[in-house]
Amino acid sequence: MQLALGPAQYYWPRTDINQFYEQMLSTPLDILYLGELVCGKRHQLRAADWLELAQQLAEVSDKQIVLSTLTLLESNADFNWVRKICDNGQLLVEANDLSAVQLLAEAGLPFTCGPAVNIYNQHTLAQLMSLGMTRWTAPVEMSARQLEEVLNACDKKPEVEVFAYGHMPLAYSARCFTARHLGLDKDNCDYRCMEYPHGLPLESQEGEELFVINGIQTLSGEPTNLLRHYKQLCELGIDILRLSPQWQQMEQIIDAFDRARRDDLDPELLPPGVDGYWCGRPGLELIARSGSGAQA
Repeated sequence: MQLALGPAQYYWPRTDINQFYEQMLSTPLDILYLGELVCGKRHQLRAADWLELAQQLAEVSDKQIVLSTLTLLESNADFNWVRKICDNGQLLVEANDLSAVQLLAEAGLPFTCGPAVNIYNQHTLAQLMSLGMTRWTAPVEMSARQLEEVLNACDKKPEVEVFAYGHMPLAYSARCFTARHLGLDKDNCDYRCMEYPHGLPLESQEGEELFVINGIQTLSGEPTNLLRHYKQLCELGIDILRLSPQWQQMEQIIDAFDRARRDDLDPELLPPGVDGYWCGRPGLELIARSGSGAQA
């Protein structure tokens, strides 16, 4: 089982991003995904900056460095950003939109598909593999049972990655929710997302943490945590577990999953999080609790 650090979802200053990834080089992660996932307006690191950072990390580390593309393209500038990432000529690319899939397929390049590319059955999986997809990150709402059914129906399987820890990316919108919350126009947002390095929590009327707003992105209010399901993930033949970047306690999260793959599974090392989707239930539910095992 490999451990991957997914692309950063929040808007952090350039110096913080550089410091963060420098720290990640000393962790037991196997794969690092880099790139702007959410908003093409974010200007601390543009496409050329992400390419430069990725190449620098690739030169000094034996970890696999993967470049991630934007998820929702809204302008020619966004498309040009994606094209630059796809044309990098060196590193594997994670496509988060079908425009990236098309560019990579036309170039005859292998690629991975992120969780925003809607793949829910073996037929779509086979079609994308015929275009060059070598790795698939399952949608965050796919249950263990659904994933098992898809994989059992495949004649040929790609590498399979599962979103195992972090606030789940649920939706993307042309509207910027952060700007609206602050009474700003999207075109004149003043890059205020940077003031919320963990996103903006959104509670229900009952005070429950329901969502996290991150610019045009809607995330789950609670992080998913599949550490308690580690044995089941192994039994399903999952190749990679994706951990989403957190500004705080990232090393602790990585260590907990690394210990699990070294036969030292201890779910109490991390807060419980939620696992409803994985168990075929509403995503905000916590099914597996302390000492309850890990089977759905």
